[in-house]
Amino acid sequence: MSTFRYYEPESVAEVVSALKDNVNSSVIGGGSDLLSEIKNGTTKPNVLLGLSRIDDLKRITATDTEVRIGSMVTINAVSSDPVIKRDYGALSEASAGLATPQIRNVGTLGGNLNQRPRCWYYRNPLIDCLKKGGTKCYALGGHTKYLCVTEGERCYIVHPSDTAVALSLFSAEIEIASAGDIRRIPIGSFFVSPSENILRETILGPDEFVTAVYLPSHAPESRHMSKYIKARERQSGDFALVSVGISLKVSSGTIQACNICFGGIAPTPYRSIQMEKYLVNRSVENLDVSYAAGLAISDPKPFPDNEYKVTLATNLVKKALSDLICDL
Repeated sequence: MSTFRYYEPESVAEVVSALKDNVNSSVIGGGSDLLSEIKNGTTKPNVLLGLSRIDDLKRITATDTEVRIGSMVTINAVSSDPVIKRDYGALSEASAGLATPQIRNVGTLGGNLNQRPRCWYYRNPLIDCLKKGGTKCYALGGHTKYLCVTEGERCYIVHPSDTAVALSLFSAEIEIASAGDIRRIPIGSFFVSPSENILRETILGPDEFVTAVYLPSHAPESRHMSKYIKARERQSGDFALVSVGISLKVSSGTIQACNICFGGIAPTPYRSIQMEKYLVNRSVENLDVSYAAGLAISDPKPFPDNEYKVTLATNLVKKALSDLICDL
């Protein structure tokens, strides 16, 4: 394990300044992912910047127009917050089923959004893969059971975050702090695919970090429903083989708006645009759930030993959609 200095700034401005002054530095929240990377040598920061002294990052606040979740809010706090449970059910469900109780008590929303890939070859300190600046993707000639089935290019990781999938349903915005600037961007613009930058998974620069996530409030007269389902090999403490979140806005028996997002099948959270288009403006009574589920992945390209993910994604979204309709 490489040595590093640990520092706890007391403001967002101090964090940004420290990131700018220390080239090889990282922010740390709960540390459940970053510390494991440091231990196995996958990453070797010289400086770690702890965020635990910045109280504003540890709050959930709601107004008439939006809900703000600080990046240091724990996953357990996200799952149990009454406003999130009432208005953003899929986010509460995704958080409640994430990892183990111990990790949910220390892991943070910001950390979950920014965790690195779980690919065995990337995580092995002895393998210099493309994701780490090497010249070869070792997964192509090796174990592909857990890799992506769509949108892979040169690197075939899947995005490991449960909360990213759920947040993608609600037009969430990510707040980013950098030198002299705090900006908000749509969550769909936050994640980066290997075709854009094979070395990174987000747009964050070396002197930037996530400070909060914003969710727009629902109109009181609208009925919004959402659900998150996750398939995994073990019942707890495991990453998703495939996960899916669905959000519906229904009025007078007609689907007015629909968002569908998958995890575990692509390098970034995967929006099922084709399925969304089929569902919008369609009467619930005339809905063909099986046909809709068949539109889940527009262009699947699985490996021989992960074809199961295509079937699993279809069945999961069929169940999620059926459950939501039954609740109407």
